[in-house]
Amino acid sequence: MRVERKDFQVVEATLAARFARNPGSIRTEEFAAFENEACTPHLGIQLTAKGGAFDVFHRFAAALRADPVLVQRYNDLKIAHNGQPMDRYRAAKDAFVADTLLHAKAKPMK
Repeated sequence: MRVERKDFQVVEATLAARFARNPGSIRTEEFAAFENEACTPHLGIQLTAKGGAFDVFHRFAAALRADPVLVQRYNDLKIAHNGQPMDRYRAAKDAFVADTLLHAKAKPMK
């Protein structure tokens, strides 16, 4: 979820009143993560201020929408880490996202 910087604190407080914070995620003045483990599948919400340091999720989502093979690789990564420690999965996911964004910079998105 992307919001204008001026709206970040209000939206962050609204989400915090409705969802648990994701304890495994960082929290800054421009980024916050929330979750609901009771949902199937597990619900994760990432809130970022537009133009902030963590305002990259929309680029990652666009890359996935544009490339079915990339989606399959991402799903394979998730399956491979099913039942594994969350820190290992997050490290692998972070590397995957970083690599995807690096290649997305080199190749402009439509």
